[in-house]
Amino acid sequence: MSEVHAVRRERLRDRCAAAGAEAALVSRPANVRYLTGCAPADAVLLVGPGSQDVLVHRRRPSGDLAEGQVPEDVRAVVLPAPDGDPVVAAAGLAQEWKAEALAVEEHHLTVARHRAIASVVPGIRLADLGGAVEQLRLVKDEQEISALRISAEIADQALGELLESILVGRTERHLALELERRLVDHGADGPAFPTYVGTGPHSGAANHLPTDRRVEEGDFLTVCLGASYRGYRCEVGRTFVIGTTPADWQIELYELVFAAQRAGREALAPGVACRDVDRAARQLVASAGYADALGESTGHGVGLEIGEDPRLSPAAMGKLDACVPVTVEPGVHLPGRGGVRIDDTLVVRPQADGGPELLTITTKELLAL
Repeated sequence: MSEVHAVRRERLRDRCAAAGAEAALVSRPANVRYLTGCAPADAVLLVGPGSQDVLVHRRRPSGDLAEGQVPEDVRAVVLPAPDGDPVVAAAGLAQEWKAEALAVEEHHLTVARHRAIASVVPGIRLADLGGAVEQLRLVKDEQEISALRISAEIADQALGELLESILVGRTERHLALELERRLVDHGADGPAFPTYVGTGPHSGAANHLPTDRRVEEGDFLTVCLGASYRGYRCEVGRTFVIGTTPADWQIELYELVFAAQRAGREALAPGVACRDVDRAARQLVASAGYADALGESTGHGVGLEIGEDPRLSPAAMGKLDACVPVTVEPGVHLPGRGGVRIDDTLVVRPQADGGPELLTITTKELLAL
């Protein structure tokens, strides 16, 4: 993988040179990992001219697989004092290289850090790197997709095991903790995001943080979880009925959301506008009279972060590319009653290659647990 990361850094170097900056200071952790394969806590990456790339951090890497290994072609610099700032130290190195312009991630740096750089290296012009690395991260290579497949398998395994256990009487918080433990047991670095568990009136709500409410007979139960594997994150979400045959309103609502989710999945293809994927799912739910119960978007990109570009929303700009992993996760939540959310992670593929690749395969049948 070190060759892959070297190529990525070279692409960033070319972009910086075209913008008139001899060096780039990358501080966003996911971007550091994308360019090096590792992300020690508080580390920053200085990408310099002539393949002079330096990882600056407060402590030596632990060697933990979740943290990654520093590649041989990147020099690691550990600050002598634990209270030093890697950002400022890296800017000082750029000055030693006689760089006239340094590109920084202004969308990630705090104002205080930006000022500190300017005060320490007043002779360097600071330019905005913008979302250059995020743009490089958008389309995944097959090694990245392979890591996403494994993270999806782990999430599916954890969810499948939960469905085989007794659920009535257990709290949302207890179920979430158990799921996160199972993710680690199956090889995850950890959860990709806080696990969401909603029962009864909480079901179907987007990003519902678990409470002490207990699972009851007849409840809808919505679970949304994700695994992080070697830094790559996916998510899966399902809704079930607890204990009894679903009520008519539960069946109708589930079938509606399932149809919307299927429409969104089937709309995924290279060249399709992101807003059109959202529209495919949204129009079905809106036509049934639930427009106000929908969320702001139907899905989003995933990778080294949950919630990457692209966004699948009514106002989204741009079109999908092949090898872009996204979620499709429409949901309807009815205050006081609950609702349904169905969430899958897929990779955009052309029809010639079989269409979108479904990574999360837990059944979407409305099960009574």
